[in-house]
Amino acid sequence: MNILCAGLNYRTTPLALRENYALSKEKLEKLLQRTHRSGGVSGAVLLSTCNRTELYASSICPVQTFQHFQSLLEEETGIALPLYHYVEPKAISHLFRVASGLDSMLLGETEIFGQVKKAYSFSTEKGTITKTLHRLFQDTFRVAKRIRTETQITTGASSLSSVAVELAEKIFGNLHSSRIMILGAGEMSEKTARRLQSRGVRALIVSNRHYQKAVTLAAEMGGMALHFDHWEKNLADIDILISATGAPHTILTVEKLKSSLKKRQGRPLFIIDLAVPRDVDSEVNKMEGVFLYDIDSLEHLASATMQMRRQEISRCELLIEEHVREFLSKKFSRKNFFYSF
Repeated sequence: MNILCAGLNYRTTPLALRENYALSKEKLEKLLQRTHRSGGVSGAVLLSTCNRTELYASSICPVQTFQHFQSLLEEETGIALPLYHYVEPKAISHLFRVASGLDSMLLGETEIFGQVKKAYSFSTEKGTITKTLHRLFQDTFRVAKRIRTETQITTGASSLSSVAVELAEKIFGNLHSSRIMILGAGEMSEKTARRLQSRGVRALIVSNRHYQKAVTLAAEMGGMALHFDHWEKNLADIDILISATGAPHTILTVEKLKSSLKKRQGRPLFIIDLAVPRDVDSEVNKMEGVFLYDIDSLEHLASATMQMRRQEISRCELLIEEHVREFLSKKFSRKNFFYSF
């Protein structure tokens, strides 16, 4: 069995196309199971984040598996895009780099580590993990932790949520008196809310389609929950809007903002869109007094810490090479373990 990686990411696909590949949990499971049933495939893991959609599989025929996965993904999304694909040892090295934050839009970001763990756990739950892939992902977690502790690759802002909060501080300075609304109560919203709380934010509003989730998060943060039907009526009173919902379409448009801007009497509104697909229509950025940042534009705001992180890349790559060699050595010396399916 050979290990294959196939997919697309922010380097190969712009956000306007990439957001079509943000799969719901149901679609992700369907695609995972269909890929797993493909001829020659013994195991599969699907990683789907705002910046990448990738398959990691053990297969007798990697080329055939890659072509079939590409067809399935096209069928699921309705869009045909070229995918990159690697086989071992490059597929192994790529996974190690991804989990360690070396292949992220924000070099050294740490959220991807948790996302890789969730993808592995989801595949384990659905019965698509083999011993080979289990061993591969366990080694992946080890090398990612080692890189995080033995290098300075995570120095400074290391996630989209932390960059978003740093942006808010650059705009408003002390955030104690800023009124902030968060749309969505998922993982990204929770991380952002916790970072805002650590910066002294007192006026925090959380709105979510499932109101109870908004209540729970707002209570933890010492903020206020708002029914999703009412958040638009409060736009005139806030300073910063951070949106990270799972909506399949834009929820904030130019038309919805017009009346609120009149009530703001010239006060600027800063919007940070962390969602994929995007929550905010890009035309909103053209409105006077509105400043919109999406996940692609946030990359540029992390430049202050990037130089130090780039200096750490060579150390990280050496650690990864060491672990790739170790993994392959064990694979070929312990065939009974790796080829018992």
